[in-house]
Amino acid sequence: MAEISRNYLLLLLFSLLVASSAYGKEKKDEPVVTYDERSMIINGSRELLFSGSIHYPRSPPEMWPDLIRKAKEGGLNLIQTYIFWNIHEPVQGQFNFEGNYDFIKFIKMIGENGLWVTLRVGPYVEAEWNLGGFPYWLKEVPNIIFRSYNEPFMEHMKKYVEMILNMVKKEKLFADQGGPIIMAQIENEYNNVQLAYRESGTKYVKWAADMAVGLYNGVPWVMCKQRDAPPTVISTCNGRQCGDTFPGPNGPGKPSLWTENWTAQYRVFGDSPSMRAAEDIAFAVTRFFARNGTLNNYYMYYGGTNFGRTSSSFVTTRYYDEAPLDEFGLQREPKFGHLRDLHRALKLCKKPLLWGKQHVQKVSEDLEITTYEKDGGKICAAFLTNNNTRIASSINFRGLDYYLPAKSVSILPDCKTVVYNTQAVVAQHSSRNFVVSEKAKAKNWEMFKEKIPTKTDLHEKSKSPKELYSFTKDTSDYAWYSTSINFDRRDLPMRSDILPVLQVASLGHALLAFVNDEFVGFGHGSNIEKSHVFTKSINLKPGENHISLLAMTVGLPNSGAFMEKRFAGPRAVTIQGLMAGTLDITNNHWGQQVGVSGENMQIYTEEGLKKVKWVPYNGTPGPVTWYKTYFDAPEGNDPVALRMVSMAKGMVWVNGISIGRYWVSYLSALSKPTQEEYHVPRAFLKAKDNLLVVFEETGGNPEKIEILTVNRDTICSVITEFHPPEIMTWERKENQFRAVVDPVKAAYLTCPDNKVVETVEFVSFGEADGACGAFLPGKCDSTKAHKVVEQQCLGKNTCTIKFDRELLLDDVGKDSCPDIAKTLAIQVKCGHSKLSID
Repeated sequence: MAEISRNYLLLLLFSLLVASSAYGKEKKDEPVVTYDERSMIINGSRELLFSGSIHYPRSPPEMWPDLIRKAKEGGLNLIQTYIFWNIHEPVQGQFNFEGNYDFIKFIKMIGENGLWVTLRVGPYVEAEWNLGGFPYWLKEVPNIIFRSYNEPFMEHMKKYVEMILNMVKKEKLFADQGGPIIMAQIENEYNNVQLAYRESGTKYVKWAADMAVGLYNGVPWVMCKQRDAPPTVISTCNGRQCGDTFPGPNGPGKPSLWTENWTAQYRVFGDSPSMRAAEDIAFAVTRFFARNGTLNNYYMYYGGTNFGRTSSSFVTTRYYDEAPLDEFGLQREPKFGHLRDLHRALKLCKKPLLWGKQHVQKVSEDLEITTYEKDGGKICAAFLTNNNTRIASSINFRGLDYYLPAKSVSILPDCKTVVYNTQAVVAQHSSRNFVVSEKAKAKNWEMFKEKIPTKTDLHEKSKSPKELYSFTKDTSDYAWYSTSINFDRRDLPMRSDILPVLQVASLGHALLAFVNDEFVGFGHGSNIEKSHVFTKSINLKPGENHISLLAMTVGLPNSGAFMEKRFAGPRAVTIQGLMAGTLDITNNHWGQQVGVSGENMQIYTEEGLKKVKWVPYNGTPGPVTWYKTYFDAPEGNDPVALRMVSMAKGMVWVNGISIGRYWVSYLSALSKPTQEEYHVPRAFLKAKDNLLVVFEETGGNPEKIEILTVNRDTICSVITEFHPPEIMTWERKENQFRAVVDPVKAAYLTCPDNKVVETVEFVSFGEADGACGAFLPGKCDSTKAHKVVEQQCLGKNTCTIKFDRELLLDDVGKDSCPDIAKTLAIQVKCGHSKLSID
């Protein structure tokens, strides 16, 4: 009997094991990530995906945890990043995946924080990145044509893509391996250049898609802005208004995905400020989700810094600073908070959005009602839209009137209650402050002046100046060109008030000219027109004259067709105004050298700086001059920056690490530098004696360089009569939409980094103008409101001020401006409490 029982138990256990194995096999055979015409489906569940671009090489690894944490706090569940070929394989066959190039570590960190990843393999990334991400050596492959059905290019592209995918597979980072990567991208905005390649372009698109899917098909592949994307990949939208401009994917069974929603505009040197309002982004995103979109990616969510020489032509060191997280990783409010609240509002609509039936009603030319309903209307969400950019309206929906500000969408997760309006910013605002450090003072500036080389000093010789890109091979921004010419006294102008003129026609990007060791001048092109003609009067002497040019690039191009065929540098050099007329010296035989001597000796490092003789700064600005000093790390933990407005153009190194190009002498149309402050990550600093080295090209005063700390301790709130309560008031639980707490219209303020409100700087209850950090008082102010804010907020990390007339008006019933809708505007300054300092 015992034997029978034992055999029975063994048989039962075996049956369970077989069943378990069969179940496991059945589950394994189901794709972890798939999609249909409605949405991405992950682990069998439809998902609303809120994504943001964060590029690993644009910040040190020490910043990654905080950036990812803040992205998650902002309501993101997906991070998008490119993989940058040229930083990983700068020399063919030599690879670098260390430090901020360790994309595997970055992806793992994202997964550990419970977020998914979109891997944009490219290999063309654009991204305002040097050569669009292609390594320079690729240009020199015989007979190559980038991004075309070209055997040399396709061979190297496939080899690179396969290497990256194998690295990712080895670490089991794809979703079907248990990792966070749910989607990958091949190529990038190819439609922009496809026509230039004719039939080879069409064949290339199909080849690229087939190649990618053939190498790995465990997750979906996408191609952005690719109208003829093959059936195996999803075509997606890039732009600012994809809710209104995207015709949808190019085939059945594919969802509507927005892979680049530009949160502002990247800047090039010479640009004026570029802003995009949080309200405009929120409107565009809401329109997209109301029109069957289910993935939105903010490009960028955090832009970061173009360290070293990584930025493309004329692009500033600071990248997408106007993103929800600014260059320093600080939350740019209200962009961060307003979009966070939008994500919460859309999540409240998830059930009807993803499983409901859509119905669109055009009320008028500008007014529109979109509903999603399920289970006979028991589960319902509505989007009420006012497309008029100037005039507010009311809309009647199911028997109730709803106020809609101009160009706005209201979200009603239960088809009754407005929880969010794209124009009504409930989230707090902030203003960024740059504070001169008391502790980090530069000590004893010293200088080293580059020798202006002559033809005989330069070992590389050719008849005419070499083309700049192919000469430097992207190893330096700089190249010297020098020639010598003899003049008889009778060759030169006889009148003392007439001087010869040096003219250099250059294909870009900039150059300095010297004649007989004398600085003549500086000329440059622009991002739009890189070619330029340098023309300056010069002093010549009887006998031998030395003409030296320091030509330079400001990043390599990153876009357009036939990128492998771009050129730069001086192409024609003449001297005008001689007694015999104009003299063409282009073919006068030139000596040449890649880089400047200080750069080649790496005098920006502790070891390299010993190779030259430094002398105390003499107070006289001069061209091609190196400056060095030491400074201690600034007080506190706030981010650090250098204010470079006393300089002109050049590069900066801190402890041997290049923080990028500066160019403050290139003024915008507003007569201001495009970028004044330059980020120095705390991770680059030691507690004491940090080496700061500056190479100044045209002349500046290093003693006026300021070392700053950066904060967003100025926070504000602006609430009107028409604002809804905070989004956290609501939840959807067990298919029921309900209020968690009593809905209260209020101003909500929270100081960053556990600081507390130390000063109330501005309060108005009535009518105010301006913006956070620069409010202007209006009519109908209230002194009582100021006292209420002080009572509720001083000394606290978080405070709430109810929008209540009885609470805020000086004298209820005696409103001095009863016809004006009230606005509650508050500005406070945060700081560390004395208790926390002690």
